[in-house]
Amino acid sequence: MKLALSIGYSGARMALPVALVQRAEELGYHSVWTAEAYGSDALSPLAYLAAVTNRIKLGAGIIQLAARTAANAAMTAATIDAMAGDDRMLLGIGVSGPQIVEGWYGQPWGRPYHRLKDYVAIIRKIWARTEPVTHAGSEISLPYTGSGSVGLAKPLKSILHMNAKIPIYLGTGTQATVRLTGEIADGWLPLGFVPGSLPEYLPWLEQGSARAGQGKSIRDLEIMAACHVRVDSKVKAALTALKPETALYVGGMGARSKNFHKTLMIRRGFGEAAERVQELYLAGRKDEAAAAVPDEWIDQKSLVGPRARIIERFRAWADSGATIIGVRSEQAEAVEVMAEAARRNA
Repeated sequence: MKLALSIGYSGARMALPVALVQRAEELGYHSVWTAEAYGSDALSPLAYLAAVTNRIKLGAGIIQLAARTAANAAMTAATIDAMAGDDRMLLGIGVSGPQIVEGWYGQPWGRPYHRLKDYVAIIRKIWARTEPVTHAGSEISLPYTGSGSVGLAKPLKSILHMNAKIPIYLGTGTQATVRLTGEIADGWLPLGFVPGSLPEYLPWLEQGSARAGQGKSIRDLEIMAACHVRVDSKVKAALTALKPETALYVGGMGARSKNFHKTLMIRRGFGEAAERVQELYLAGRKDEAAAAVPDEWIDQKSLVGPRARIIERFRAWADSGATIIGVRSEQAEAVEVMAEAARRNA
């Protein structure tokens, strides 16, 4: 079982927890992961962290597909990988939701499955440098010959000799995209993974791996499960502290009619609460929305409370089928407790 530190994206003022990342590296953490929504981006912080760390792998989890072209994603990831050295770059990709894709990036929602498939295929061709890149995709094509084209496009090959083996992780959750993950990715960043949930996804991953052929199996896939960790002598206080973020995602990160986080909460058996949280949040009653989040939902996807409780409950995560646990916490104590728990369960 490997540990990762998930630091997410910055708040109103750009902040990067360098000391926490360096401590995680000292403790033997496998990787550190950034994120992006509609503020700080996921890739710039990794370039900075590459310069102030030595071994820890650098994961973008996730870059949003609509935020940059496939070529730009390939170039940026390869540049960071070259500067960091020692094969440290990990590129996580996801499609976000239609509100952000169309409202923030000004890109069409299109067909996410096919956009993701084309995007990854183009990136891999760019990294490989076997020939000038062409791709006749159903959603994304190179060279571009569509509306507005002047007809002078030319297939090109990267000037930089890139690492063709940078692992690609996909952030997915639906049947079709999880199956695609098993087929084309090196790792999976599952949405809402909790102990006991792998059997729900396993057939899809196995179908995707079988479709890939060439002897690929699910054993070749890294699975990183994100887990909130909060050390607190009082379990109730720790659970309450994590509720505002859940209310934000279930209530506000998506439209009323299309919200992946709300759908997941319903699928996990908290349908009535999910509806109530969204209703309150969209009405501007954010504190009430947070209070409506059930303790059981937070506890299911987190490790919180005193050190002993976290270490005891770590076993379920270690046995969950995930190969990496992504620790979501700003607490140095939490980073250390998880390292202790991993040692005890080795």
